[in-house]
Amino acid sequence: MDLNKRIKAFISLGEFLSFFKKDVEFNDNSNVLFKKHYNSFKNIIKTSYEKNAWFTEENVRFAITSICESLKEKNIKKWIKPYIQKFNNNKKTSGRVGVVMAGNIPVVGFHDFLCVLISGNIFIGKLSSQDPKLLPAIAEVIIDIEHGFKNNIEFTDKELSNFDVIIATGSDNTSRYFEYYFGQYPNIIRKNRNGVSVISGNETQNELRLLGEDIFTYFGLGCRNVSKIFVPKAYSFDQFFDAVKSFENVINNYKYRNNYDYYKSIYLINKTAHIDNGFLMLKEDKGFGSPISVVYYEYYDDKNELNNLLNSNADKIQCLISNDKEIISCIPFGTSQSPQLWDYADGVDTMRFLLGV
Repeated sequence: MDLNKRIKAFISLGEFLSFFKKDVEFNDNSNVLFKKHYNSFKNIIKTSYEKNAWFTEENVRFAITSICESLKEKNIKKWIKPYIQKFNNNKKTSGRVGVVMAGNIPVVGFHDFLCVLISGNIFIGKLSSQDPKLLPAIAEVIIDIEHGFKNNIEFTDKELSNFDVIIATGSDNTSRYFEYYFGQYPNIIRKNRNGVSVISGNETQNELRLLGEDIFTYFGLGCRNVSKIFVPKAYSFDQFFDAVKSFENVINNYKYRNNYDYYKSIYLINKTAHIDNGFLMLKEDKGFGSPISVVYYEYYDDKNELNNLLNSNADKIQCLISNDKEIISCIPFGTSQSPQLWDYADGVDTMRFLLGV
């Protein structure tokens, strides 16, 4: 199967997934393939919450929407363009790429799935018990779209074996296991990272509301969720709390509520200073990875020093969100959970890696 066929198949997959941005009835009876998969995929979306209470229908549909937007033809072609020469020169047979997937947010392993298949390799996915159905359901659709993928996609819930290359995503703790077990293979091993935001104090109310999306989407479980905010000295959080009030329904999710109640109790018992608005706590802390329901903050008074601090902690930061042009490599508020295809996790170019091994 040549590259153009693979690209066309994923473009078509994006068209199928676009029907699930919102809960609307399928109305394109002329597309027999899409009609075949529509009801079963819709049911998986609606029942994901039963398996994993973090996977609300709203969050699953948000993840699907982000994927189908990235699979538009113009985005795929822009993404692929820098690698065309490598594709043309790549005469090797398909490698077997083992992918250990995290289960923190819905379909979090999709980008690796896409990279492996577009690069012409064989995908062997180790599913997370927290997200066992969504990606296999997507795989069924793309195999029906392009039968050439049938022998290039495998899933397992057991230990990976018979692979040439490994991509593994997990926590700092699991990464030690990954490095021990997979270190002898060509690999990409990802650890904990978090989203960070820099507030200048000149944000509009809407920008702060968009920052709320960066914090609360997926309940803060994603590696791109903002878990740390840098603010100017003497900054008042009143405007921030007012702007994020619309996200107060997160407290109605019992798992989020359990985290909120637990950390609130710990802070109160230990007399730890914090700011609380009833569904989110802010705690002054030099760390980058805050618990669910908590966002750390830290004051700054010199942007050059702040840029140096951010640079020296780059291995802890997945993305940086700010409207301040003096902050290096930042992206706009509200965009952390909609990465482009070329926004590689941990800054490691997965496609270049797969084409080079």
